[in-house]
Amino acid sequence: MTSIGLPISLDSKETLAIVVGASFAAGLNVYATVATLGLLGHFDVVPLPPALHVLTSWWVILPAAALFIVEFFADKVPAFDLVWNALHTFIRIPVAALMGYAATSQLSPQAQLLSTLLAAGIAFAAHTGKFAARAAVTPSPEPASNIALSLGEDTIAIALTWFATAHPYLAAALVAIALLLIIVMVRLVWKGMLKLFTATRSQIAKWQPEQPHSSTS
Repeated sequence: MTSIGLPISLDSKETLAIVVGASFAAGLNVYATVATLGLLGHFDVVPLPPALHVLTSWWVILPAAALFIVEFFADKVPAFDLVWNALHTFIRIPVAALMGYAATSQLSPQAQLLSTLLAAGIAFAAHTGKFAARAAVTPSPEPASNIALSLGEDTIAIALTWFATAHPYLAAALVAIALLLIIVMVRLVWKGMLKLFTATRSQIAKWQPEQPHSSTS
């Protein structure tokens, strides 16, 4: 869609498609997404909307990259990653919503509101899927699966951000498929947790001593 040094303008449909891809990436790793978008815009690989030009500043790129490095390690520690991801519920989704709002500043207020809600919803879905996957993997005694999952998420966040700017419609289609898979995965994890909770309660009830019946005179 673009070449380095020769950016072209984006139409509204392309912009919304990029919002879809970038929002999903932000739900996985918001710092990687912001840093990648900033670098792409800084080097004129993609023409960011005027309201997103702030991302191209090194004052935004470098802190985002530094925070990505922090998350790179924090997100790979079993159990702690759950706390980290829980806290980032209040970062990933609002940042995605702000990017969706700013990216469509040239569109009508209705379209801008739709973009904001769409970005927040997609980021929430990606974040929820990530959290559910971690909840399923964390009980594993070995850390390799947790590290592999985290590396995969980091790679997807960076690659999808770039791919969304180069092939916005295809990226949006891939995100739609990923959202369906997340819905299925979250349902399976939820059912698994309910079964585990039910089984645990049954075991506790089985081992509890029966209370003696009190006799009345």
